[in-house]
Amino acid sequence: MRDVAGQAKEMRYAVDLSASGGLTEEHGIALAVPTEWSPEHLLLAALVRCSLKSLRYHAERQGVHVQASSGSGRTLVTKREADDRFALVETEVELALAIEREPEPEPGDLAELLTLAERDCFVGSSLTAKPSYRWVVNGRTIDP
Repeated sequence: MRDVAGQAKEMRYAVDLSASGGLTEEHGIALAVPTEWSPEHLLLAALVRCSLKSLRYHAERQGVHVQASSGSGRTLVTKREADDRFALVETEVELALAIEREPEPEPGDLAELLTLAERDCFVGSSLTAKPSYRWVVNGRTIDP
């Protein structure tokens, strides 16, 4: 994304972590995050939310109405063989959505939409080990 002057758009975000472990976003709104959640839980939550946000963005551009969406994520953290450092080495994301059935996108168009959603989730694209996605649309598993 570029601004009018051709510069890459910069987006900055801020959160504060209180002594009790609670999160507050930059506008002072307390975020309800379980204090027992680890950074890995937060990263998975961010990946799921980012993937769904990316999906909704591309769906809107294609005129596809997403009625509902949800998701879950799982990851394995262990030492990477390449550098013997702990990292996320396998991440799976399952996303379920309900879209308007009339007109439901053609299979090729739906696959393209899901591929764009995966590609443009910056959290997923920032990970060294790329996540694997499983999409369930209107109760059917779709392979992009």
